[in-house]
Amino acid sequence: MVSTSVKKALVLGGSRGIGAAIVRRLSSEGMQVTFTYSASEERAKSLAEETGGDAVRLDSSDREALIAAIGQQGAIDVLVVNAGVAVAGDPLGMDPNEVDRLFSININAPYHAAVTAARHMPNGGRIVFIGSTNADRSPMNGLAAYGASKAALKGMVKGLARDFGDRQITVNVVQPGPTDTDMNPAGGEMKDLMHSFMAIKRHAHVSEVAAMVAWLASHEAAMVTGAALTIDGGMAA
Repeated sequence: MVSTSVKKALVLGGSRGIGAAIVRRLSSEGMQVTFTYSASEERAKSLAEETGGDAVRLDSSDREALIAAIGQQGAIDVLVVNAGVAVAGDPLGMDPNEVDRLFSININAPYHAAVTAARHMPNGGRIVFIGSTNADRSPMNGLAAYGASKAALKGMVKGLARDFGDRQITVNVVQPGPTDTDMNPAGGEMKDLMHSFMAIKRHAHVSEVAAMVAWLASHEAAMVTGAALTIDGGMAA
């Protein structure tokens, strides 16, 4: 990045889990961080107070609201798109509306967010999507729609990396595997099954995922773009 001033970061989906860890990590590195949340208002307020950042309520499935919220931030140096939903189940019985909402949040929103942010992003900016190891492997039934939505990000970052490359804006996707969060706790009922697919048989810590994001947002990663970086303990190996 070319500027020596305080960096501005926007994290979409930052009130809990991996998103909150990313907010904390970027804040600890001196960035001024704004993050969005959809429902976890108390957690969002607490995190904003802890980090000195700003919390903004946003439904990422609302395209116009998403574009407006990002536009209001002005020029940001780092965009992290962590907001996403997971829907799994027999495709013959799944609610089509739930599937469409999943695609809206997991595919459409990252695209529109990246394009909107890039309009005002300075040269050398960073765009990071949070994907999933399920983009590369579906080890269990019921992951077709979710896996498809995360696989789409791999193609998206390749295209956007070229589109924004002349401005040295990098675009990458981080692909976590099982990670210890409220939605997928390390001691949950599915842990033994998930660990059976992994070379390193444990859940990742949210801080480990945040560290990878922070590196991609740093000047050291200036030549990494269009890439999918997997952090899954070897699940997709």
